[in-house]
Amino acid sequence: MAYPGYGGYGGPMPGMPHQGMPMPGGPMGMPHQGGYSSHGGYPGAFGAPPSTDPMWGYFTAIAGQDGEIDAEELQRCLTQTGISGSYTPFSLETCRIMIAMLDRDMTGKMGFNEFKELFAVLNGWKQNFMMFDQDRSGTVEPLEMSQAISSMGYRISPQALSCILKRYSKGGRIYFDDYVACCVKLKALTDNFRRRDTMQQGTVAFPYDDFILCTMAI
Repeated sequence: MAYPGYGGYGGPMPGMPHQGMPMPGGPMGMPHQGGYSSHGGYPGAFGAPPSTDPMWGYFTAIAGQDGEIDAEELQRCLTQTGISGSYTPFSLETCRIMIAMLDRDMTGKMGFNEFKELFAVLNGWKQNFMMFDQDRSGTVEPLEMSQAISSMGYRISPQALSCILKRYSKGGRIYFDDYVACCVKLKALTDNFRRRDTMQQGTVAFPYDDFILCTMAI
């Protein structure tokens, strides 16, 4: 296949919290390796009542009366949680595509469960980035970026990899925010492809409107 057999971001990320539950099997017998469950939740992530969940305070301080957050609110929320650490806070554009990745009802907003799901994924991506950013400069070199992508289980052509590196590098390096934006798009597009590749052959037929919807939404 031309895409990873382990879901959107490959195998379990270093430093990703274990949820105390075995991961359910994925579609077509393919295991979820730190990915999303078939019903859209993050397995075991929401066991505690929201009022006792440490993430609940961050979320409710930002969310409006509808109990959801948009891209600007997500940007503020993630900044308050400090998930970026010493890295530059996430840009508004990256926050937009984060919401799009999980926006299954197409509202343009994110509820608490989706926020928790996103936070767990971001922690995994951050740990993976830090493995290659050993000097803690907040950037990785193109070769390290390609290694990071491979470590997440993606098998893409040299031409596609070159396109990714050109798209997300600045001054010959890839910053954490751009790295996350790349991971979000890789995951979302791979998930969209996998859902349509029911025979797991690595090829699908996309109607034009379906292709536009999949690519423009992210």
